[in-house]
Amino acid sequence: MSVSAQSWITPAVARLRAANPYVVDAALAALVLFAASLQWMFPDDGDDRLTWQGFLLGAGTAVPLVWRRRAPFLAACGVSVFTPVMAVYHAPPPDVMYGGLVVLYTMAAIAPPWQRRFMLVGWLAGVSLTMMHKEGAQPFEYAFQLLSCVSAYGFGMLARLQRAYTAALEDRARRLERERAADTARAVAQERAKIARDMHDILAHAVSLMVVQAEAGPVVVRSDPERAEAAFDAIAGAGRDAMTQLRRILGVLKDEPVNETSVRLPQPGVAALTDLVRQVSETAGLRVELHATGEPRPLHPDTEVAAYRVVQEALTNTVKHAYASRTRVELDWTEDQLTLTVTDDGRGPADRGGSGGGTGHGLIGIRERAAACGGTARTGPGPDGGFRVVVRLPVAVGRQAALG
Repeated sequence: MSVSAQSWITPAVARLRAANPYVVDAALAALVLFAASLQWMFPDDGDDRLTWQGFLLGAGTAVPLVWRRRAPFLAACGVSVFTPVMAVYHAPPPDVMYGGLVVLYTMAAIAPPWQRRFMLVGWLAGVSLTMMHKEGAQPFEYAFQLLSCVSAYGFGMLARLQRAYTAALEDRARRLERERAADTARAVAQERAKIARDMHDILAHAVSLMVVQAEAGPVVVRSDPERAEAAFDAIAGAGRDAMTQLRRILGVLKDEPVNETSVRLPQPGVAALTDLVRQVSETAGLRVELHATGEPRPLHPDTEVAAYRVVQEALTNTVKHAYASRTRVELDWTEDQLTLTVTDDGRGPADRGGSGGGTGHGLIGIRERAAACGGTARTGPGPDGGFRVVVRLPVAVGRQAALG
């Protein structure tokens, strides 16, 4: 089929399917009546002349087609009665059973199994018996009429199969669309939770350090101006660091192009823990020690960020709630995991309110970060009092297995 022909046939078929079924079926019935009337309009020599009974019988083979989709079995029964009567009474007998072919197609396409099989067997038997009453019927006429019935039924079955296949494809497409929408919503929710954790950790850490220095500044502003100046410098430094990290997150959200004037820095990882410990020690007046054992192994980028944020949040909680004087950060590397342990000598879990008791956003964020990377987190009292956070994160090789 040429492209030009296909360009107008496809829209025409679409409009036909969208049209009122009664209008379409009424037009089909009129077409069948017209086709059956051709042999009356142009009779062959020796054919029976059209009578008013013949016209009514011919109309009986076409009019029921108006309801072929609303009541297919009843419409088929009507056509099945009028067609052999018209043939037997020679008023005149139809050369081609146009109405019968339409009902056989319709029954095969939309009727239940027992109805369509009953109708097929009935028409094959009826055609054979009717041909026996025809004078001078030739063998090829038997073959033509019977093959016409079988062909119409076969086309109806093909239409049924095509419709079922199309419905299955549409249902599958709808399921895939729902699954895709659910996956998108789940990914959006996970990303929002990740961004919320990052912003909480960054802002909580920076604000905690700024509050500590702001509280100390007025106390020493007269007695020790240099220390007061250092406190204000620490406040400014914590604010600048927070702004830098927030720009990193916002740069990823906006998907800004990287150029010479705007360099998108990577998120901090395990290597940045040394700077973090030094910043907390110098700014918060808290003695923080960092110890590492084992041989460092490569981590997934997400795990790198999670390790940094876990330690950052643990130190933030210590500064805000523990009133501790000393904190120890331990990194224990093994072949399949990194164990982070943050222990302070301050108040225990019962004295920390919501955060220390395990219901605060900070500790929840630590558990969520560990779980997102395929690791685990445990919080509670330290062996010698105080508070301890223990997080185990898989290395790059075992991360996929840990995530399942």
